[in-house]
Amino acid sequence: MSGRRVGFCLSDKKRRRMNLNAFRDFCGVHGVEVVEIDLTQPLIPQGPFNVIVHKLSDVIVEAEHDSRSQQLLANFQSYVSTHPGTVLLDPLPAMTQLLDRFVSYMIMSKLHNSLRDWHVCSPPYLKVPSAADLSTIKQTVMSQGLSFPLICKTRVAHGSLSHEVKGFIKFFILQIFSLCSLNICPPSLSLQMSLIFSAGRLADIHPPCVLQSFVNHGAVLHKVFVVGDKHFCVERPSLKNFPSGPCDRKTIFFNSHQVSKPECSSDLTALDEQMPCLPPLSSQAVAALVRELQVQLGMALFGVDVIINIHTHTLTVIDINIFPGYEGVPQFFSSLLSHIKTVLDKQTSACPRATSSPQTTQTAGGPSAGL
Repeated sequence: MSGRRVGFCLSDKKRRRMNLNAFRDFCGVHGVEVVEIDLTQPLIPQGPFNVIVHKLSDVIVEAEHDSRSQQLLANFQSYVSTHPGTVLLDPLPAMTQLLDRFVSYMIMSKLHNSLRDWHVCSPPYLKVPSAADLSTIKQTVMSQGLSFPLICKTRVAHGSLSHEVKGFIKFFILQIFSLCSLNICPPSLSLQMSLIFSAGRLADIHPPCVLQSFVNHGAVLHKVFVVGDKHFCVERPSLKNFPSGPCDRKTIFFNSHQVSKPECSSDLTALDEQMPCLPPLSSQAVAALVRELQVQLGMALFGVDVIINIHTHTLTVIDINIFPGYEGVPQFFSSLLSHIKTVLDKQTSACPRATSSPQTTQTAGGPSAGL
């Protein structure tokens, strides 16, 4: 591994949360040079890179309507196309599909069949396009068997400044009095989720979005963090149980960070009743889930949000995340470096006469995927 260079192309926020400076020092001890890539500067002088680890979700989302982001993404893709020997973690096409919950939820819905023996499923959901009218939404919710309460999420799954999220901010400002009555402070950028308790409250949603049947899970969320061939499970707080079926309760607007961060404290996570302890997460079922998603996604760095249904004890997948924060995973640095070494060893074995100026290959440690 001596002389190998790994470029990291991350937002400032992601670099801080990951503590990239500490990871650079960790890799340096093991003979790997970590370089921060500045997407606003020409990439060729910053290289060469044996590996590029990136999270370009914000840039990809903003490129839909922002010329500067379009140029940054085009520059990155140009470098990728002209350096096909460099390993790209993770493939851009794979990451892009997870930016769209219309796509990622379709992937999740197929887990019920592929993992039937492990009793893994995902809740019923409905894609609500921008042009959908309220009467059609109500009819489809009923006809497709979704049950109240419903959790509403933006179609765009990532990108803190996305056009859709900005629209949500404008819409949710109108709900400020509801938020104050719940003692929930609106976050600075977005209120991306809501709980809908009846068909009459479906007027509160802001398409395009996804409606998903809410599953009572005892206010416990299991974050499954995947790094190559390793995965780790971290328990987090989550939304409390709510009575099943429609009711006259007002819509609850919230941001997922308010209820699922390790240090968070919210009335929405405090159970209203005593309930028996849920069974532990099945390590075999989680391993099967990770293997299946690695095949479906072609990715090495992702997270899965999993809950346990309090009634059926079914392992239920509710979301998939691109290159998550890995908070609570003390082995993250060593696991990521181990995966990078494994990928590079495979690359070296496949191309023993590779030159010192690597070109770019998109891979998750398995079959490569082109742009």
